[in-house]
Amino acid sequence: MKIKSFITLVFLCAVILVVSTSAQAQLSETAAWASTLRYRIVPNVTYITANNFDAKLDIYTPQGVAAPVPTLIYIHGGGWVGGNKEGALLNILPYLEMGWAVVNVQYRLARISLAPAAVEDCRCALRWVIRNAKEYNFDVNKLVVSGHSAGGHLSLTTGMLPASAGLDRECYGTEDLKVAAIINWFGITDVNDLLEGPNLKSYAVQWLSSLPNREDVAKRVSPIHYVRAGLPPILTIHGDADPTVPYAHGVKLHEALTKAGVPNQLLTIPGGKHGGFTKEESLKIFAAIQEFLKKQGITK
Repeated sequence: MKIKSFITLVFLCAVILVVSTSAQAQLSETAAWASTLRYRIVPNVTYITANNFDAKLDIYTPQGVAAPVPTLIYIHGGGWVGGNKEGALLNILPYLEMGWAVVNVQYRLARISLAPAAVEDCRCALRWVIRNAKEYNFDVNKLVVSGHSAGGHLSLTTGMLPASAGLDRECYGTEDLKVAAIINWFGITDVNDLLEGPNLKSYAVQWLSSLPNREDVAKRVSPIHYVRAGLPPILTIHGDADPTVPYAHGVKLHEALTKAGVPNQLLTIPGGKHGGFTKEESLKIFAAIQEFLKKQGITK
């Protein structure tokens, strides 16, 4: 079962409660595939405790596989102020279909800790995955980090930050925090751009709040400031009519990465908003993701 079937599964999960009996019969192939999934699920593992908050993650590992497998680290969106890992479940289904392991990450939202806490947590989640790779058969050479919106931003900072940024101190260690690729779904790339002016966004203002050095913190957590040679390959998916995260963020990142010689791709969805893509657009996107991962040697 290929891309079309797992996209169908995503739509099935979203509308199953309102589908008629006859329509359900047409989806029997997807339902049959879903019934064959054999995954070990380990929920709510605490990977760090910070500011009296237990940051947790869920682990999905394929059963009956002895060798390490490619692993997705997924980070949910919500403007750093909302959302949760449980609400992001549909976004990991394509990777389960491919037989990958998945680590679904929660992190501190603004109401718990302001910036840069979310960035620090996600870096700690990556360290946790590397430290526990043998136990869960994570292939540390095939770690892919991904997320939507704020999760896209956090996937970028998780995979791009150098140790010199000083945002790894909540979970200090000697591991090399490397990923094989980043799949960025319309993530914020320049946080300062959203704090004032025509692109001001309330979620960004809330995340930085009244920090006395908020411009400096915003710069420290902005992926655009960490573009350099040697970064992992990055695929950005962005609608050019996105009202929530300006499309220019994806364009600016793509241009900077290209100039630095970093393998990258900007997949533009014409007329696309902030997600909510059609089935046809989703098919195109996941075909591009699979081709991108194949080109990087992560999948065959």
